Amino acid sequence: MQFISNHLYKVSLKHHILFWLLYFSLNTLRWGSYFNDTSFDGILLSPYLYSLKTNLLGFPIHMILCYLNIYVLMPKFAFKKNYVMYLILLLSSIFVMVCLKFNLTYFLVSQSVWPEGPEIISNLTLNYTVDMMFGELYVITFVTSIKITLDFLKEHKRVTDLEKAQLETELLFLKTQISPHFFFNTLNNIYSLAVENSKKTPKIILKLAELMRYMLYETKNKRQSLENEILCIQNYLDLERVRLNDNVEIDMSISGDIEDKEISPILLLTFIENAFKHGVHKNIGDVKIEIDLSIKEDFLYFRISNPMPLKTEHKERFDRSSGIGLENVKKRLALGYHKNDYKLKIKATKDKFTVKLKIKVS
Repeated sequence: MQFISNHLYKVSLKHHILFWLLYFSLNTLRWGSYFNDTSFDGILLSPYLYSLKTNLLGFPIHMILCYLNIYVLMPKFAFKKNYVMYLILLLSSIFVMVCLKFNLTYFLVSQSVWPEGPEIISNLTLNYTVDMMFGELYVITFVTSIKITLDFLKEHKRVTDLEKAQLETELLFLKTQISPHFFFNTLNNIYSLAVENSKKTPKIILKLAELMRYMLYETKNKRQSLENEILCIQNYLDLERVRLNDNVEIDMSISGDIEDKEISPILLLTFIENAFKHGVHKNIGDVKIEIDLSIKEDFLYFRISNPMPLKTEHKERFDRSSGIGLENVKKRLALGYHKNDYKLKIKATKDKFTVKLKIKVS
């Protein structure tokens, strides 16, 4: 399908040749059946032979006019809104070609130039000229409409591909929104543990490395396994426990079958980081973070709650910065999921901030 999409709007010389051969064949058969063994110049010519000869003369003229219009007159005049000059040059070109067609037919095929017309003529007449000009306009309009349609489809595909690339870039950017302060503070804690020769140091370094590896290499795909996402969350929580020691209680529960389930990477982690940033670091004393993940059929039911910041200035900052983070998540959900595949509820009370997310993970 991707191969077809990439080559659908690429018109090569082969396509031009096939189009004109098909058009020529159909037109020759159509006019051959129309003439019905008519006598020309006292000689009974095969109607199909006459049709073949006249089309062999007429089609080069069709082609010259069509390509002149779509590749010269329209780009240089019509697209630049010089419509008067465009019409003058187009009609003049058609008139010249009609005169040429008349003379070629008269001298090379038959002196009865217009057997399908209302009168037999041997001279260029107004009726013949007008009729032939309308015929040429029909061919030009037909071919030009094909060209415009293909150009429109090609431009639509280009814009669609550009929008897709922009969305993918935006999604990639939104996936990297984990606060750099988290890594900075974690490195400071590792430094303190290293100074104290703590046995926790290697384990913490390993968890931080696993988290960074996941964020660097495992978040490029549109979906990630739910198992890996939960492992990433657990590494994050372990690092937070080291940073905060006994000041925070993390209550996390997981139920249901998490195997063979997929989710947009770092999506849940954004909610969890938001809870620590505003529910833990901006409160004094012990706090509690509650996290619940439940798998039911094809959906994950995710719930996280954290205490609201105690101080007024912290609440104001919370409203601003938390709003930015949650808006990023909303964008990711809208860009990465169908509207029927997820449902997000955010509730803030005086004491608690709660996020509930139902999302398809099949």
